[in-house]
Amino acid sequence: MALRHLLSIEETEDADVRLIMETARSFQDVIGRPVKKVPALRGRTVVTLFYEASTRTRTSFELAAKYLSADAVNIAVAQSSVTKGESLKDTVRTLEAVTADCVVMRHSSSGAPHLAAGMLGIPVINAGDGRHEHPTQALLDAVTIWDAWAPGLGKKVGVDAPDFSGLRVAIVGDVAHSRVARSNAWLLSRLGAEVRFVGPTTLMPADASLLPATVHSDLRAGIEGAHVVMVLRLQTERQEAGLLPTAREYSRIWGVNRSALAAAHPDALVMHPGPMNRGVEIAPDVADGLAGHASAIETQVRNGVAVRMACLYLLMGSAAGDVL
Repeated sequence: MALRHLLSIEETEDADVRLIMETARSFQDVIGRPVKKVPALRGRTVVTLFYEASTRTRTSFELAAKYLSADAVNIAVAQSSVTKGESLKDTVRTLEAVTADCVVMRHSSSGAPHLAAGMLGIPVINAGDGRHEHPTQALLDAVTIWDAWAPGLGKKVGVDAPDFSGLRVAIVGDVAHSRVARSNAWLLSRLGAEVRFVGPTTLMPADASLLPATVHSDLRAGIEGAHVVMVLRLQTERQEAGLLPTAREYSRIWGVNRSALAAAHPDALVMHPGPMNRGVEIAPDVADGLAGHASAIETQVRNGVAVRMACLYLLMGSAAGDVL
């Protein structure tokens, strides 16, 4: 790849995006094998440095490293020198000094991975920074859509190349606090999809007009005819007081349930980046694919491993042809 780091979708060239997605498809076969190991990164070390809680992202990066035969080291920030006041600069330089080959970072502050990348001579992967971006989540979402039929388009999206022209994607919920929504808007629109942000006006970003998406303040109008309905979690930990009356009221008006999905395309694909608040932003039967529409939520998690394998493999410089 042309990139030395993976910090945001907005900054990533189209050719690199497509290369990651195509490489991830090769690794889908690897993780489906009884023995999920290739020697591509043998002897290399990947450090995951998470300043915020995570299950899916952290675990999938660790598995991705191990499936590539790299060593994976998880830094528990709550038990590290960060609790003694160590700065981000000193933490990441320590990791490089102990000969780590790549740092995967999640941080509550937007731009923290960019800061780390400017200090280090090894690749840095942004695993989510504040409200800014979550590039690998957008990539795994795009691969999931690429693998699925695009209903009504008369073709399968991903036969030769990811071409999402004609695809309508509705991203529903707490868009203002969602780094996933931003990364997906940049990526899916560049691949040709029509992207819609759907949710209450209090949960729309102030800079929504600068993002490649249209804004809809009515749930059913926003998801009308959508081929993909991507539901977002209410991020109460990031919200200021007064944005919503109650979670129950939000669920009644904005929860994606069987009734709301009636407005989407009959074969719409339901997605969620997780973790889910069942019964709040998404009904349990919708999440489980029992409401008449297919759910790709577990497929997203599985594809997350393949995408992160592709990112580690490409950024850490293994020679092409050593993958399979």
